[in-house]
Amino acid sequence: MASVNNPAIKRTRMSPEERRAQLIELGTEMLADRPLEQVSVEDIADQAGVSRGLLFHYFSSKQDFHLAIVREASKTMLERTAPDMTLGPYETLRDSIANYVDYVTENRETFLSLLRGSATGDPDMRRVFEETRTTMADRTVANLYTLNVEANPATELAVRGWIAFVEEATISWLRNPQISRDDLIELNVGALPAVALAPSTIAALLGAGAAAE
Repeated sequence: MASVNNPAIKRTRMSPEERRAQLIELGTEMLADRPLEQVSVEDIADQAGVSRGLLFHYFSSKQDFHLAIVREASKTMLERTAPDMTLGPYETLRDSIANYVDYVTENRETFLSLLRGSATGDPDMRRVFEETRTTMADRTVANLYTLNVEANPATELAVRGWIAFVEEATISWLRNPQISRDDLIELNVGALPAVALAPSTIAALLGAGAAAE
């Protein structure tokens, strides 16, 4: 890898906000082929064409830098999986899950590293993960109205459990894909009505899904 002292590297003047965003972007790109703990400050500084000391002008510590990377990765995942409210109830749910499965497949090492790596032992990292899961759960609950399902403590708890199911099922599939992508999506989609909805609503949702196929 090139050194920051290499004159071949062109230093680009950026605003503080642009430089910070660049460093975070380089960090998230590195997650594609290595776990978070192996994203080194030295490698990032080399790629950005800045000194290691300058990187710490934007982040108070290596842990603070890693935390910014995790926040960015979580933000991107939430954007990719945002529900498309122009679709019907079943199609909205399936589209969101399909986008989730595709995102984590494209970012397999990142996903496994963040959710099963050493980062899970850090309380600040765990807080980001929980905030991400809460956002996913909240928007799922908020969209249940399309199925004439009232949000209440029971459905909110069930949806939180469903989020954990989807996460675990997808991680297991990434490690050992014994079923197809489409089968995984249908498994994840079908688990929501199974845990959160009344039997009559389950029948209506599944019926709408079958009609859409």
